[in-house]
Amino acid sequence: MSAMWIRSTYSDSQGGQCVEWAPGLTSGAGDVPVRDSKDTGRATLTFSLAAWAAFVEDVKRDER
Repeated sequence: MSAMWIRSTYSDSQGGQCVEWAPGLTSGAGDVPVRDSKDTGRATLTFSLAAWAAFVEDVKRDER
């Protein structure tokens, strides 16, 4: 299955902090796949929707 991976807006153009997620690949259980965009051949990590949402909120909170 092909996926559209979305790179984090926090990733920089010098190759740092490169995280991508694929919203179309969530499983029936709602797991969210995440990978390192610098090495897309490596295995992905999966997080529950609740864990992913908490992570995103924490990142946003640190931005303020």
